[in-house]
Amino acid sequence: MRVVTGKYKGRHFEVPRSFKARPTTDFAKENLFNVLQGYIDFSSGPSALDLFAGTGSITLELLSRGCSRVVSVEQDALHYGFIRAFLAKLQDTAACPLRADVFRFLTKCREQFDFVFADPPYALPQLEALPDLVLSHNILKSEGLFVLEHGKQQDFSSHPAFVEHRAYGSVNFSFFRSSPNL
Repeated sequence: MRVVTGKYKGRHFEVPRSFKARPTTDFAKENLFNVLQGYIDFSSGPSALDLFAGTGSITLELLSRGCSRVVSVEQDALHYGFIRAFLAKLQDTAACPLRADVFRFLTKCREQFDFVFADPPYALPQLEALPDLVLSHNILKSEGLFVLEHGKQQDFSSHPAFVEHRAYGSVNFSFFRSSPNL
C-alpha cells in the first residue's frame, strides 16, 4: 500500500499476502480524498475515526494529510498488529490504534470526530445498519462527515442523512452528515 499525498507521500508498506482484508484500491482512495477536500479542511487538523481499519491504508492517508487524531478500530489480531507496527515506524503521536469490535466500540465511545470512515466486509450482515449506528451514537461532530465504503448492491440514497454517492470501479462510497432526526 502506498500513501497518495501529504507528509508521508510516496511511503510504501507491504501488506502480507496472508491478510483477509480487502484494502481500498489506490485509485478509489485517491479519488475519495479528492472529494473529501471539498468537505474537510485537512489543514485545520480534524479528528478522524477509521472503523474496520483492515490494513490501515485510510488511517495512514488521514495521518499523512494532517489529522490531529486518528483512532483506528480493527478486531483482527494480525491486522491490528500490522497497523501498530507501521504506526510505530512512523512515530506519529496522532495515531491511536485500538483492537476492538466495531459494534461494541460504537456503543461505548464517548469521543466525537470530524470525520468517520468505515470499510466493513461487503458481506457483513450489519452493513446496512452502520449509518444509523454511527449517526445515532453521537460520535460525529456537528457538520461532521461519515463515509461508508460498500459494494454496488447497497443503495443508501433514501437515508435521511445521505449526502452523495461515488463509485470507482467496484468500490462505492456513500456520504452522510449528522441529522437531527436520528
